[in-house]
Amino acid sequence: MNIPNALTLLRIFFVPMLVAVLVQDDSVYQIFGYNLTNDIVALLIFLAAAFTDLLDGYLARRWNQITTVGMLLDPIADKLLISAALISLVQVHRVPGWMAVLIIGREFAVSGLRSIAASEGYTIQASDLGKTKMVTQVVAISLTLAAEDHRWLLGPANFCLWGTMIFALASAADYARKFWHLIDESIKERRRSELLRLEKDRQKVAMKAAAVSRERSR
Repeated sequence: MNIPNALTLLRIFFVPMLVAVLVQDDSVYQIFGYNLTNDIVALLIFLAAAFTDLLDGYLARRWNQITTVGMLLDPIADKLLISAALISLVQVHRVPGWMAVLIIGREFAVSGLRSIAASEGYTIQASDLGKTKMVTQVVAISLTLAAEDHRWLLGPANFCLWGTMIFALASAADYARKFWHLIDESIKERRRSELLRLEKDRQKVAMKAAAVSRERSR
């Protein structure tokens, strides 16, 4: 277990903490002598979890500790964190349910496309749209959490939520395009291989038939 993987597991551990704090009604926590509402505590937990996402990737690349376990756990941890935050915000009536369904549904759809492509031996790399989507998600959720205590942040929070949904749908369309291109090429290559094999089999049969015909004519 290396440090980047430990940070990824820590991000997963943050998920139930975030949900437990966020769904509490008007709770106040005293931390280091300060009275903090549950929204502020949830915001701090969410930002700490988002920071581990940046840190584990940076350390894995810097220390050359990129592992198969890390590559599998990292996107799962990201999706758990974002999905848990959005579902909790729907529960406390901060985010429209349909918007959360679209954003979370996009995550599952893209994961499915990448899994199918991987089974065919292809890897769909994260696009710039996908990376932008992740940043806007973190900003939108953070602003939405902070807006309960600072109402002037409601406008920017709603703007970022709409931006998140737009980037999510745009990046999903980009992944679908890449997926179709890869799978289409795979199908064409498979058909070419099958046609070549059939042609070789046909030529072998024709050569055998010609050999038999020559034997009979002697």
